[in-house]
Amino acid sequence: MKIKLIKHRVIKDNRGYFEKDYVDSQELPEGFVLRENFYTHSVKGVIRAIHFQQVEEQAKIVRCLKGKIFDVIVDLRIDSPDFGQWSSVMLEEGDGTSIFVPRGFGHGYLVIEDAVVSYKCDEYFYSEGDSAILWDDPELNIDWPTDLINNEIILSEKDRRAQSFQEFKLQ
Repeated sequence: MKIKLIKHRVIKDNRGYFEKDYVDSQELPEGFVLRENFYTHSVKGVIRAIHFQQVEEQAKIVRCLKGKIFDVIVDLRIDSPDFGQWSSVMLEEGDGTSIFVPRGFGHGYLVIEDAVVSYKCDEYFYSEGDSAILWDDPELNIDWPTDLINNEIILSEKDRRAQSFQEFKLQ
């Protein structure tokens, strides 16, 4: 399974850098219509588990605006040959890269350096359909680089109570 990367134009000089945040229609994945854009701020050590919407699935374009994250997507499409497989990429401020998270995929990340992350979504957030799978699920066996944060993990209560991949498969 391969992550689709979207490269942005970045111009760097002695003052810093300029990065084009707009993704024109030629770079957008087919059928993607921007409906909602939001940001998270997370401190070093935060893990945001494998999140997804069970109703009104979302495709997302994810970008790290500040800091550095280890970003993970998991194929949750039961009929996919890649079902349960994951891919990852390091995203960091100024690297000019976003990732595309298709509908039917879960998404999570580990914050390596305090980070601000942007999500451009093609569907609205519906709290009643919001769900997650445990970040350390043994069946998914995601190789999180927790050594980069001295194994000092910070989880939300929601992510502590997330379902296992086995429970997800039984729904």
